[in-house]
Amino acid sequence: MNPLCSRCNLVVYPTEKVNCLDKYWHKGCFSCEVCKMTLNMKNYKGFEKRPYCNAHYPKTNFTCVADTPENLRLKQQSKMQSQVLYREDFEKNKGKGFSVVADTPELQRIKKTQDQISNIKYHEEFEKRKMGGDAPQKPSSPNPAAFQPSGGSQNYHFEPAPEPVRQAAAGPPPSAGKRYRAVYDYAAADEDEVSFMDGDVIVDVQQIDEGWMYGRVERTGQQGMLPANYVEAI
Repeated sequence: MNPLCSRCNLVVYPTEKVNCLDKYWHKGCFSCEVCKMTLNMKNYKGFEKRPYCNAHYPKTNFTCVADTPENLRLKQQSKMQSQVLYREDFEKNKGKGFSVVADTPELQRIKKTQDQISNIKYHEEFEKRKMGGDAPQKPSSPNPAAFQPSGGSQNYHFEPAPEPVRQAAAGPPPSAGKRYRAVYDYAAADEDEVSFMDGDVIVDVQQIDEGWMYGRVERTGQQGMLPANYVEAI
């Protein structure tokens, strides 16, 4: 049985049948809903199973949503849920006082600078303690009036005690033949320190304490104090 045309509701025979948009049309009935221009399978546009030409194809527009009581209630409920979640996150993070910071190259540079400043302060305190321990206290001179004779028949001869000679600061310890290699560049921060570059060989190294050594840079011939965490044993 032949179907009916979707436009004129008449029988559509196979020779004039157009099957499109899940419907059957006469070739002459397959036209734009607005201007009635005859369409074909190449130039039509379908909207809600109705054919349109390109000029009269319905445009999709945004629709405004009215502030109905139901929409206002949903909006208020969403706002309250957001505040509850924010409060939970705040309670979880309260008292921690820190945040995870990525180890960027800039932070590594700042950390290295702080380590160098810490080493310089440690060296200054070490020098102050060393100078304070080497310098002997000058004894007070005795009062000559305490040794005056009590009578005219007795003669007393008083010779003041010689003042102790201040000893010079102790020199570097004798060479023990230890060799180290620099793993970082270091610029001397004081007159008794030595500068070196990454890869330099340090010879005649002596350990002063856990943080400092004394040695000679083989490349430049300079000798002095250097931080222990900037070199490694060969």
